[in-house]
Amino acid sequence: MYFTEEHHSFRKSFKEFLKKEVTPYINTWEETGKIDSSIWTKFGEMGYFGLIYPEKYGGLELDLFYTVIFLEELQKINSGGFAAAMWAHNYLAMTHINKEGNDIIKQNYLTPSIHGEKIGCLCITEPFGGSDVAGMRTTAVKKGDTYVINGSKTFITNGFCSDYLVVAAKTNLEEKHKGISIFVMDRDTKGITATKLNKLGWRASDTAEIAFDNVVIPTSNLMGEENKGFGYIMQHFALERLIMGINAHARSEFALDYVINYMSERKAFGKTINSFQALRHKVAEMASEIEMCKEFNYSIANKLNKGIYAVKEATMSKLLSTKMADKVIYDCLQLLGGYGYMEDYPLARLFRDSRIGPIGGGTSEILKEVLAKLIIDKKIYKKAT
Repeated sequence: MYFTEEHHSFRKSFKEFLKKEVTPYINTWEETGKIDSSIWTKFGEMGYFGLIYPEKYGGLELDLFYTVIFLEELQKINSGGFAAAMWAHNYLAMTHINKEGNDIIKQNYLTPSIHGEKIGCLCITEPFGGSDVAGMRTTAVKKGDTYVINGSKTFITNGFCSDYLVVAAKTNLEEKHKGISIFVMDRDTKGITATKLNKLGWRASDTAEIAFDNVVIPTSNLMGEENKGFGYIMQHFALERLIMGINAHARSEFALDYVINYMSERKAFGKTINSFQALRHKVAEMASEIEMCKEFNYSIANKLNKGIYAVKEATMSKLLSTKMADKVIYDCLQLLGGYGYMEDYPLARLFRDSRIGPIGGGTSEILKEVLAKLIIDKKIYKKAT
């Protein structure tokens, strides 16, 4: 219904690429907490960072289901951290460059990002703000033909290794959400420092807290209009939340496939454990929950592909898919018994990596209130123009 022969060919070739260029090194990257820099250029050379972006800047302008495949297959190499590094660059930082950047900014940042020559990160979350975007404290004060940035950001994926930063800051201190603007700045700009954070999961990716101490950038680094940044951030949430939902159903599917194969080989009481009714029925439940989320996520991708601003559905996707993933992976680990608790088996890492799902990109608690406003209060969120 959603995938053509071209899509299937792309999935096959991307799987082969990951098997050859990524999978053999995942354990090393997980242990060191650092991804080899050469993989970024390899992704760029293959066009994987340009799937949805304009041909003018080196992209391929393909439909959103190529992105769905990209996200699904990244989850099946069993490194949520590596996957996060790739999609945070590709669909967080680069999305803002593409949507709000002018032609010069796109030439300087989008084109090299597509080629894997520059890595980007998106800096919105703050130590005292969390999901409260409108309450950010980082400021950008205009002085002549420059802005002076002061403040800090935290939990920033690629925040340590990136070459440039897309930063949200307050340009009007009197306003809340109406006083935010979006800027791009180079990593080596004086006054920017990053501290790497030690995480429960996502070990292969670097996550950082970033400080801005009197960082001076030219006014030409402003993206879009001044004080319109909150709207820019909000309009991209539908895609970001769908990405989190797709990641969730894909890692759940990977976990269940592994467990089904394990159950066919593991013997107890003289027979393989896939013959025990209680375990068989647990698998049936998990498979049903995964399929329901997957089909719902595909339908949302189809809407976004047609230009429909499906923010309500995407919010539901992230809320329910990430909750489902945590439950499924918990139960899959249980089905492995003691082996599930061992780092030599994939479920331990999956269990750790999955827990960020209901937290990152807006906590489940925040998403429930967003949905309550949509459903009960009849609030309407419109796509920014």
